[in-house]
Amino acid sequence: MASHTHLASLCLSFFLLVTLTCGVGAATSSPNGTKIGQGYRLISIEETSDGGLIGHLQVKKKNKIYGPDIQLLQLYVKHETDNRLRVHITDAEKQRWEVPYNLLPREQPPALKQTIGRSRKNPITVSEYAGSELTFSYTANPFSFAVKRKSNGQVLFDSSWDDTDAFGPLVFKDQYLEISTKLPKDASLYGLGENTQPHGIKLYPNDPYTLYTTDISAINLNADLYGSHPVYMDLRNVGGEPFAHAVLLLNSNGMDVFYRGTSLTYKVIGGVFDFYFFSGPTPLNVVDQYTSLIGRPAPMPYWSFGFHQCRWGYHNLSVIEEVVDSYNKAQIPLDVIWNDDDHMDGKKDFTVNPVNYPRPKLLAFLDKIHRIGMHYIVIIDPGIAVNASYGVYQRGMANDVFIKYDGDPFMAQVWPGAVYFPDFLNPKTVSWWGDEIRRFHELLPVDGLWIDMNEISNFCSGKCTIPKGKQCPTGTGPGWICCLDCKNITKTRWDDPPYKINASGIQAPIGYKTIATSAVHYNGVLEYDAHSIYGFSQSVATHKGLQGLQGKRPFILSRSTYVGSGKYAAHWTGDNKGTWEDLRYSISTMLNFGIFGVPMVGSDICGFYPAPTEELCNRWIEVGAFYPFSRDHANYYSPRQELYQWESVAESARNALGMRYKLLPYLYTLNYEAHISGAPIARPLFFSFPSYTACYGTSTQFLLGKGLMISPVVEQGKTQVNALFPPGTWYSLPNPTSFITSKNGVNVNLNAPLHVVNVHLYQNIILPMQQGGLLSKQARMTPFTLLVTFPAGATEGEALGNLYLDDDELPEMKLGSGSSTYVDFYASLKQGSVKIWSQVQEGKFALDKGWIIEKISVLGLEGNAAPSSLELDGVPLVGGSDMEVHTSDQKYSPEGQEDYEQKATMVDVSGLKIPVGKNFAMTWKMGVSH
Repeated sequence: MASHTHLASLCLSFFLLVTLTCGVGAATSSPNGTKIGQGYRLISIEETSDGGLIGHLQVKKKNKIYGPDIQLLQLYVKHETDNRLRVHITDAEKQRWEVPYNLLPREQPPALKQTIGRSRKNPITVSEYAGSELTFSYTANPFSFAVKRKSNGQVLFDSSWDDTDAFGPLVFKDQYLEISTKLPKDASLYGLGENTQPHGIKLYPNDPYTLYTTDISAINLNADLYGSHPVYMDLRNVGGEPFAHAVLLLNSNGMDVFYRGTSLTYKVIGGVFDFYFFSGPTPLNVVDQYTSLIGRPAPMPYWSFGFHQCRWGYHNLSVIEEVVDSYNKAQIPLDVIWNDDDHMDGKKDFTVNPVNYPRPKLLAFLDKIHRIGMHYIVIIDPGIAVNASYGVYQRGMANDVFIKYDGDPFMAQVWPGAVYFPDFLNPKTVSWWGDEIRRFHELLPVDGLWIDMNEISNFCSGKCTIPKGKQCPTGTGPGWICCLDCKNITKTRWDDPPYKINASGIQAPIGYKTIATSAVHYNGVLEYDAHSIYGFSQSVATHKGLQGLQGKRPFILSRSTYVGSGKYAAHWTGDNKGTWEDLRYSISTMLNFGIFGVPMVGSDICGFYPAPTEELCNRWIEVGAFYPFSRDHANYYSPRQELYQWESVAESARNALGMRYKLLPYLYTLNYEAHISGAPIARPLFFSFPSYTACYGTSTQFLLGKGLMISPVVEQGKTQVNALFPPGTWYSLPNPTSFITSKNGVNVNLNAPLHVVNVHLYQNIILPMQQGGLLSKQARMTPFTLLVTFPAGATEGEALGNLYLDDDELPEMKLGSGSSTYVDFYASLKQGSVKIWSQVQEGKFALDKGWIIEKISVLGLEGNAAPSSLELDGVPLVGGSDMEVHTSDQKYSPEGQEDYEQKATMVDVSGLKIPVGKNFAMTWKMGVSH
């Protein structure tokens, strides 16, 4: 039920694809192709008591294109931190809509002044306001501003213009805001989502970028999808030195962003200009700075990094039981089983179907899977069925929690038929929602909630009523056909704004298949303004509701997201297709969400609909096993596609998920890093190699963390993959005796038969792994191996790694609770001596769990003689009964380059029993061959 994106939507999707190019909107600024007005002039500027600047701008010449100009604007500029600059522009005389400060906490700009002071009658033409990393400068008439990097003067944003430019000056009307920035030709831009980008991860000049949360399937290219993230990262290489920064326009109104390669123009249909500039200079710095403003990613429970299985159409409990048994029989790992709406009574939220999912049997099933460590998650849609005998509806009406239209709850249609939508901007709604979650949990102890259709999705458009004398829905047919009696609403300027954003890729009316934009939220807030934060506000309310239950760490999966959603929820990329193209697109979308501060992300493995081929499903699990959020999910109308349905796919799943389950401690440690610094779990190659421009556009390979690279097959019929290897040494994870090394980076054809996925580990890393298993709970308790990598044949080197372990049921993910341990691992190679050691913080938790390091493998050493003088914590290790030392030759071995002579040695020390929770130091001397 993930959406009404089935047969009907296939037609819509085709229509959207065909008409996409027709509705992009002109790149110039007004209907007749002329620039709009002459901008504003600065009439006063002064310092504020908090060290910022406040100024006033007056319109130079009024016009009526897209409505009257706002005559007087307030400009507020502040260096909020060493690396973050804010530029806020609003109506100087009247409060305007902004993303609510209680929903996304941040500093408030100064209150509007009733009288406008003229501290400088003739302001100087150019002035500068410098912080520690960034400098803000402005020109007074016509007003424009620039943001520069202080260290080298690099211009990051420049809103000035002249007659030769394809864009014009600042425009600020009630329902139309426009501003542009110049860009250097060689800037690589990423972000501005959510959309499916056919050209890969880099923004592509003249592709449309529209931001407005919409339920059209992810198969629609270059269209506004489920989330709105008006932020981009800009990566430039200047004389061999990389610099990254990011620009956020914190605005929830619908917008078109026109990227022309040398400029970028925002056209927004409301709100304010609230820009934040993040100075970087590395991609990781940028995401750290960005998430320090919008909220750090939520800590995810350990089990959520296991494999998940879902399907719309598990008609009864016995099917779910059979799926769980079949995964076990096929020896494919499975941690979480999901229900789409099949478990519900009449598709109503917070209910259980008494016939197909009888509660006593369902509770017994949950008890059984919970005992072994499996988990269970169900779907919740925001639409509450209008049904007088339904308790959730009764309590909602009694608490007055729904979005209104003309004073009554706004009626829409989703799966149960006529529904009202809760207004999560209302504090009473948040309390009521939390209470419904609590009641449901008492009925059915689920382990997380999946909030879907929250863009917000509606099968009807306009003002609707329940038809008299006919059943709606009929109970037959697909269920997404509108059966209410509806009238179009176009009477207000909110429902029919003067500027048409490129909604759905066809300039659809912005109230199409959603709530009417003239509907009203709490405190008179218009849906027109709040539309794109609906899913975000529901995530916040759901998180609050789940946090109150049993004191456990919440797990929420949300389809619709906004700036800050990652603090509360994971995301999947919505309704995709079982095609090779969709497999490729999934990688770019996943990488973008890491930049957006939503690192727990993945796509429906094998595609949501219609039906994947066996070969595609093989290749998709080889990618999907390395998504941060790894779930197979299919449509009601698709044939079954669980990974055990084909023996060949089962084999690929055992290989790829087998690797994932060994990597769980690494993934979980990346989850901790994301939570404390925003660092994405899955990253584009340029995050680790920002100087290596060849990887700036790489969209079908990705990194987990700093140096674990996945190079999957994403094309039909291929048994090789041409992979880009940034400079340095890369070791094959499945076969560490094989490596690839280069001084300047290299493209290599890798063998990739059907069941093989190429995963490589970079030099100078210490990777903690465990032995895997069919459940994360079991895999978690197996002994550890440390994989230590030096550059191939190195005589000197250093390597680093870390490990975070905790009680993943606790809501907080932090050190100092007594329920977590953090270990830094170090290794050095110097003058023929190898040393590996650890520094442990809060060791008690790991010691109590009894975790041990059983094996240490060191890769890339020079020479081939056995190590000597092996010591652990200063005590010689003399061939104890369990301990073994083994050396292997390593060689450079891509296809067709066997004559490459470079060799190295791998040393394995196994049979160890080193407690993870204690500092240790192991040393040995390398024998050198002559």
